[in-house]
Amino acid sequence: MAEAEGEALADPPLLDVFIGYDGNEIVAYHVLCQSIAERTSIPVRFTPLSLSSLGRIYGRPRVSDQSTDFTFSRFLTPFLSSYAGWSLFLDCDMLMRADLAELFAMRDDRYAVMVCKHDYTPKDEVKFLNHKQTRYAKKNWSSVMLFNNARCRALTPAFVSTASGLELHQFRWLESEGLIGSLPLEWNWLVGEYDYNCGAKNAHFTLGGPYFPEYADCDYAEEWRSARGRTTFAGQNPKSAAARLEAAPALRRAS
Repeated sequence: MAEAEGEALADPPLLDVFIGYDGNEIVAYHVLCQSIAERTSIPVRFTPLSLSSLGRIYGRPRVSDQSTDFTFSRFLTPFLSSYAGWSLFLDCDMLMRADLAELFAMRDDRYAVMVCKHDYTPKDEVKFLNHKQTRYAKKNWSSVMLFNNARCRALTPAFVSTASGLELHQFRWLESEGLIGSLPLEWNWLVGEYDYNCGAKNAHFTLGGPYFPEYADCDYAEEWRSARGRTTFAGQNPKSAAARLEAAPALRRAS
């Protein structure tokens, strides 16, 4: 567990997790929640950042180079957490492969926000749904953000609604870059940009998830499809299931 001024931070009673929600990737949101729920050892509270629920505080119009509905609204996480405690933001196009309690255990009060500090240039010019692949310093740092909410009061709804994309995604709203802490890259492993890593704790389908035909065979795709299967699982009454099996031959003959 991280230490701040010599004192260890106590385990939170639950983990607050905010996930971007986009109408083009609805299945991605639900599968990510499933992958978190089945691995996390501390209760989790999920909040979908859906524009339909943010209308009273956020009215930023969508622009052409915005690839998801939550490109900017992710930065409302501290406000929605009442600027208290720690909260995690995640893009929806991810598959959690480890216990999120391990990630929260790395929180450190010396920092306002903690991220995986990628240093790469995207390989492709376009990504999912033919969106342009933008290139800028700190690319993908904001796709996993562990917020120390009390130190992120600059992120008001008014600021998030009007600040430029680079102001937000390059963390210019902080007083200094020294307030940005580092998380291991395994917690935001960029599929298609990085080589396959069996130790990746969170697979990020940043180019496009396996729910898009173009990326159906990407790394971790089979794991994602397995999680999707568990997401739609429902138990069956044994007697009802047996009755359906008995009726099946007759139904086949009738058809």
